[in-house]
This record gives sequence, structure tokens and C-alpha cells, in this order.
Amino acid sequence: MNININDIKNGMTVIIDGNLCLIQEFQHVKPGKGSAFVRIKLKNLRTGSLVEQTFNTNIKITRAHVDKTSVQYLYASGDNLVFMNNDTYEQIEVPKSLLGNDIDFVKEGIDIAIDFYEGEIIGITLPEKIEYTVVETTPAVKGNTATNAQKDAKIETGKTIKVPLFINEGEKILVTPSDGKYAGRA
Repeated sequence: MNININDIKNGMTVIIDGNLCLIQEFQHVKPGKGSAFVRIKLKNLRTGSLVEQTFNTNIKITRAHVDKTSVQYLYASGDNLVFMNNDTYEQIEVPKSLLGNDIDFVKEGIDIAIDFYEGEIIGITLPEKIEYTVVETTPAVKGNTATNAQKDAKIETGKTIKVPLFINEGEKILVTPSDGKYAGRA
């Protein structure tokens, strides 16, 4: 389906120059002289590369239809992660390389969405916040009460994140996978 370049939104999947791309940011620019244009920051979903392109406002681009399938993470198998389709109970293997930094936040039993484009797996979408157990952290030092002071904590997936000083080992916390930051106690 072709859409006008002025109708794009962040998070939209489009085909530009034969490449499947995700629009991460866009900006409509109306200079004092000359015609208006749109500057778009794109992520190529097959290669993971980021590019910035400029387009005239009168062109049309092709919108790609991406299907999202709800799955549950089961286990790792070699270079793949195995997920189960929540509707059909079919198992789907996804290469670890496709997950990028998101792999640090995938834990057993978590529900995520796998993105398909014409039957090809192009990525995953993690929940906005995920609950983890803190498996390792240093105890808070008495008297260290600086505003917003933080310490390192290792969560159950092995990823180390910054948490407030009052968080202890064994506590359940919420983490925002998009930026890898502490979001509160669970």
C-alpha cells in the first residue's frame, strides 16, 4: 500500500529502495527558501544499519504489512532461541543474532511478539516493562545518600543494570528493555 510521505509515523514499517525499514524518527522541514522536505532516520530491519534520508514532500512510499505473533520464550538451542506460538503451540526458532541487544532481556516464560514480513522473521517486540529478580548486587554503604545514587545489579539473565542503593539481592524489580533502565520495584 502506497502512502504519502507526509502521513508517516514513528514505528511504521516501510519499503525504501527495496529495503524493509523501520521509521525511528522523522522531521518535516520547511526552509525559508525552497520547497519543504522530510528527513527520516531509518533502521534497515534485515541488516540493522541506521541511515538518514531526505525526501521531497510530494512522493509516495510503500508501507510494509508486518504481522505480529504472540509467543512465549522456552529455551536456547545452540545459536537459536526457541519460542512457542501462544495460539497454535507450534515451536519457532529465532536466530540469536536477530535479537541484537534485546537478547539481554529475554527470560524463560516471557511473552513477546515476533514480527513477520511475508513469512520472514524480522525481529521481536518485548513488553514495555519486564519483572526480573536481582541475583547479585553490592550492599548499600551507610552514609552514601547522594541524590539518585545508583549501584550495579545483575539480573537473572546476566545483564548488569543500574539500580537505586536500596535494592538488595533477591528483590524483584521492573526494567524497561528499550533503554535497559530500572523502572521500579515489582
